[in-house]
Amino acid sequence: MPIMSILSCKIMQDEIVWILENDSAIDEVIVVENENIREFKGKLKKVNIQHKILPIENIPLLSDINNKHEKKSKCEKYTVLVYLMELGLHKNPKDLKNKVYENIDTLAPFSSGILVFYGLCGNVLGDIETDFERNSFPCPVRILKDRKNRIVDDCIGATVGGMDNYLRLLKSVGDAGTYLFTPMYSKGWREFIELDKLHKDPDKALKMMKKTHEMIGYKRVAKINTGLEYTENFDDAIREFAELFDFEILEFNNGNQEIFEDCYGKMKVEIGIMKMEIKNK
Repeated sequence: MPIMSILSCKIMQDEIVWILENDSAIDEVIVVENENIREFKGKLKKVNIQHKILPIENIPLLSDINNKHEKKSKCEKYTVLVYLMELGLHKNPKDLKNKVYENIDTLAPFSSGILVFYGLCGNVLGDIETDFERNSFPCPVRILKDRKNRIVDDCIGATVGGMDNYLRLLKSVGDAGTYLFTPMYSKGWREFIELDKLHKDPDKALKMMKKTHEMIGYKRVAKINTGLEYTENFDDAIREFAELFDFEILEFNNGNQEIFEDCYGKMKVEIGIMKMEIKNK
């Protein structure tokens, strides 16, 4: 019974929903219960994806499942196990790395393979695959890479299709500081920036952030259209952010699911599942 675990920052939950909705080979979806899944489980329900939400201690070990089915017949059921991590970890790359590695160790007993929906993230996850291979890890660990086999820089790099496209995008907005917002970023920027830690008074926190923008030259927010509509009110969230900080709004239509689909498909093959075309391509 192959089980692919997807360990992801919750900022990329829409891409996971897209995979789950469009891969007809999936027989079962299990979501690890924690404080990061509230929006995610609502999206799964909205698109009618059947799933279980279980605390990690209630998920059966892969070895127990395989032993059980060896006595009968080989189980061909394909399960995707989703573990979402908090957004605020990006503020400290070292803590992010430690938490990602810790959760990979936690997921190993349940997994035929672990696909990590992160990028370099401050250059701390560049050795993740070799680190676990070197330690004779019981299952393959893979991270998001572009078609030139380069680990993506971050979630924006993954969303726009890899390093080359990302560099072109950054160059196009290089004349002024610009926030790049995917749909989930537009909803999660307060958590990412940890606005509540700037000041206990929200109004004063916003004033401090405005002052910081003036000092470092941030003037714009760019809307990155991904083609996914699981996160609602994207336009409204962008406008709200722009109005808060008197920012100009830019818009780019180069978001896509290419890297997510490619990396997911390769991991399926690696754990013994035939690679299938995404239904809605």
